[in-house]
Amino acid sequence: MQNPGTDTPDRFPAQDRFAVGAQFIAGRLTKGTSGRTHAVVDPATGDEVLTYELAGPDDVDAAVAAARAAFPGWAATTPGERSDALHRFAAVLADRAEEFARAESLQCGKPLKLTREFDVPGTIDNTAFFAGAARHLQGQSAGEYSGDHTSYVRREPIGVVGSVAPWNYPLQMAAWKILPAIAAGNTIVLKPAEPTPLTSLLFAQAATDAGIPDGVINIVTGTGKEAGEHLVGHPDVVMTSFTGSTAVGRRVAEIATATVKRIHLELGGKAPFVVFDDADLEAAVHGAVAGSLINTGQDCTAATRAYVQRPLYEEFVARTAALMETVRLGDPFAPGTDLGPLITHVQRDRVAAFVERARAYARVVTGGEASRGELANGAYYRPTLIADAAQDSEIVQSEIFGPVLVVLPFDSDDEGIRLANDTPYGLAASAWSRDVYRTGRATREIKAGCVWVNDHIPIISEMPHGGYKASGFGKDMSAYSFEEYTQIKHVMFDNTAIARKDWHRTIFGDR
Repeated sequence: MQNPGTDTPDRFPAQDRFAVGAQFIAGRLTKGTSGRTHAVVDPATGDEVLTYELAGPDDVDAAVAAARAAFPGWAATTPGERSDALHRFAAVLADRAEEFARAESLQCGKPLKLTREFDVPGTIDNTAFFAGAARHLQGQSAGEYSGDHTSYVRREPIGVVGSVAPWNYPLQMAAWKILPAIAAGNTIVLKPAEPTPLTSLLFAQAATDAGIPDGVINIVTGTGKEAGEHLVGHPDVVMTSFTGSTAVGRRVAEIATATVKRIHLELGGKAPFVVFDDADLEAAVHGAVAGSLINTGQDCTAATRAYVQRPLYEEFVARTAALMETVRLGDPFAPGTDLGPLITHVQRDRVAAFVERARAYARVVTGGEASRGELANGAYYRPTLIADAAQDSEIVQSEIFGPVLVVLPFDSDDEGIRLANDTPYGLAASAWSRDVYRTGRATREIKAGCVWVNDHIPIISEMPHGGYKASGFGKDMSAYSFEEYTQIKHVMFDNTAIARKDWHRTIFGDR
């Protein structure tokens, strides 16, 4: 990597660490061999932070070979040994928490208070969780299910995993993909998104410093078209885990199925936020603003469609707009900043185009424009509230991935739940009511992988994350994620000393 000479070292002290390259293969940083470079850009200023050499197919091959070579030894370690290594890993991450927080803020534009209080502590907690969970990879107890035979189930690692992570939560997504895979005894090659490789590389280096063997974790920082597709289609990769858009997820599935790989997909979302007429309106308004603006709306689980029962509708719109207008945009490293920029100017312009098209059929209550003045060079967009759109409109049905909340009214409970389910997505949702029967019905009938009650957005390491419908399949986090990264083997013993059994006679007769 090359340092263009900006003032970013103060914002990211670890910058010089990447002078030797941006591929992490077999425990070492190396340069990519594609012959092309990519710049990490601070989305708050538009300044280049550093430039790195992109990985090509040869780098992917080298990373997969390193993971394949490391697999037999790592798979042979005991759960206790893997657990000890992950506990050491969590301790290293905790020691370097500020470095990770600053790197994540710089490459993503996240407010530093968010990375310090959410992204980095969540990653450390996830690492500690899998350190414990590694010791609970159980099969099934033995039993005589067939006369004189004893059966049991072994849970085994699957081999080399190839994962592709997005740019919205690069550190946490790296952890969600790497930790359950290696805790179960697999090895992994991860491709982070091109704009945000820094914390994935730091994560892999921290694992090595904690004593996790070379080759267990490998990072290749190439393009999706070249490095990503080569990784997904690689014959020595036995499983693909992908987080990103539904459109790209279809392409990943197409490539992976050609070699009969196991696939785990966490795709887009368009989370409904259903407010019944007996809800605590103050709590719902604050939940809607926080839930829609988290990470500048660049979150698959963000609240994007608020359905509000008609008696509360107009007041909810007015109060939500007023609260949005108090949100402070600014430098991610400034203590008073609530909301940072979008990841790139391209993404900002994409969000703006959605809003401009919506003006023809809906009401833009607040926001709806890029920031001016001292923030003009960054990819900033004001928090935006849109009301009175039709259910079948683009702004309601399509994933925007920006700080935009759409509010629609509903009359009956039946209608509210029907509208909540009326998109292709099913990743997350929330229901707001003081009535336990109403919320109980909503949690049963809303088709989503997570349904919050009187809250929106929190996640915990012990609970699974994953979607329904076009939001994909499979789970991140929790012990459920081990189902993605292990395979089940039935083992059966003959308990008798007689080699010839009744079933032999059934097939061969008495001979």
